[in-house]
Amino acid sequence: MELQDLLDAMSSGERIEGGSPLHEVMHLASQQAMRVTAELNGSYHEPARVRELLAELTGTEIAESVTLFPPLTADFGRNLRLGERVFINSGCRFQDQGGITIGDDCLIGHDVVLATLNHDMDPSRRADLHPAPIVIGNRVWIGAKATVLPGVTIGEDAVVGAGSVVTKDVPAGTVVVGSPARVVREVPRS
Repeated sequence: MELQDLLDAMSSGERIEGGSPLHEVMHLASQQAMRVTAELNGSYHEPARVRELLAELTGTEIAESVTLFPPLTADFGRNLRLGERVFINSGCRFQDQGGITIGDDCLIGHDVVLATLNHDMDPSRRADLHPAPIVIGNRVWIGAKATVLPGVTIGEDAVVGAGSVVTKDVPAGTVVVGSPARVVREVPRS
């Protein structure tokens, strides 16, 4: 099994059985992610070096317009995609095995958690993983300490209030708050 086999399985939403060859590939990739994030978080780096480390983590090119204030925890890295002019504040935790896509012009607040994996509910299969992607549209603002759960899509121009737990899709152009997050109003337009 190779990394691409795992990425294909994750993208299709295939259950990853605990202890399987795919599970082992995931753990090996996670070791690489921990190495890169340890370097990223271990000392100060100029913005260009931060982007270089993000590129190493994700295996993709990172736009010069992307800004990250470390520390960042990403326990996989290879299924994280960042658009243009993305700002990620310090303390975020990205569990990206199931896929995280962050659109252009997004603001991700302090200590945001993006989680793309669930464990099986059956106790005898609890080590099995169920991936589901998180997709964040363009111009989204996610407030500090918000948590976004697997399978959620956040529509363009939406705002997620600080401390919210997002359990279902967020319509474009809305503000959601609470646990579970619920729509409270539309985003004002100028």
